[in-house]
Amino acid sequence: MAWTAISTRNETPPTIARGGWLDALRFIVASLIVLHHFQAAGPHALAETVHPVFERGGFLLTNFFLIDSGYVLMRVYGARVASGRMSGLDFFLKRTLRVFPAHLMMGLGLVALVLAGAALGFAPRNPEWFRWDQLPAQLTLTQSLGVPGGLGWNAPSWSISALIGCYLVFPWLLQALHRLGPWTALAGMAGLYLLANALTWALLDYPVYQMPMAYGLIRALPLFLLGMALAVFAERVWIAPRLARVTLLAAAIGLATVQAFDKHALISLVFISLIILAAGAIPVTRPSRLIERAAVVSFALFISNEVVRIAWFGAVNVAVARFGLSEPVQWGLWGAGVLAAFVFAFAFNDLVDQPLQARIRDWRAKRRRRPSTEGPALPAES
Repeated sequence: MAWTAISTRNETPPTIARGGWLDALRFIVASLIVLHHFQAAGPHALAETVHPVFERGGFLLTNFFLIDSGYVLMRVYGARVASGRMSGLDFFLKRTLRVFPAHLMMGLGLVALVLAGAALGFAPRNPEWFRWDQLPAQLTLTQSLGVPGGLGWNAPSWSISALIGCYLVFPWLLQALHRLGPWTALAGMAGLYLLANALTWALLDYPVYQMPMAYGLIRALPLFLLGMALAVFAERVWIAPRLARVTLLAAAIGLATVQAFDKHALISLVFISLIILAAGAIPVTRPSRLIERAAVVSFALFISNEVVRIAWFGAVNVAVARFGLSEPVQWGLWGAGVLAAFVFAFAFNDLVDQPLQARIRDWRAKRRRRPSTEGPALPAES
């Protein structure tokens, strides 16, 4: 049989593995999200002095995050959930317990920071970001599921809230996708995204990627589904590693090029999808422990960077007002703040989040092994 660069028969697509390009992308995107959140905190906003992409890139990075989440979760858990080796409820609990504790700690940390500042006589520079009536929906991660509130505070958590809704419907989504062929699944989910975009424009006068926070699930679900469809394609269609590497490079250059000129949301979405698909098709022959660790820290970096930004620049703004610091000194403090976000994320991941997750895994394993009066215990999750 002749060699082809894309085939459903010639080769077995590579299994998803740690320490490769997919892990590298997770950390790269998390790092760019930090720059997006910090870009306006310096003496001059980077979006005004360097390039508007620093401001508009937020939607782009969020899209990447949501598509990548659907892709990775489908490839890691899809077969287990579809075969019944992991129940839909167990999947939902596993994923929710992965994100909720860290989120809650960051939210309560912000509350403590605001209360401590008030006790010392330092009111928030933008008090509208810290309204108490917005806090309950955010702490419970329900702000993207139609529950009023959730504005301000650790604002990026809206995407985690939307993903929780995606986790809930994941078993039904994968059942529908497994009935489709790889090309049909990919074309169908791309068409569904375009349909969702057309409907939100027609009914709400918003593109789907700019939906208000209260409709966060509506924004996230088509992108999450697109990621799942990319995973179905990746599992059933072999892509030659050389073609995957070329595609990854070309799509990354294409994405950077179009973003240099304007938002170009739909064409950017195509490039993002190609980057994720290509990264997953490149075999991980030499896993990098450093890249694997960086990818693990990505969630801590995502959930904590806004808290670090608020705390760091709250102190910097007081110092600037009190001591009249020069602009070069302010830029130095800005760079130190970006570095502090990374240092805090690695420390939080290693000292708090991972030890806590280990305890949660132990608790869930004991729960599965516990004898039940209603039947045999569930097998331990691999």
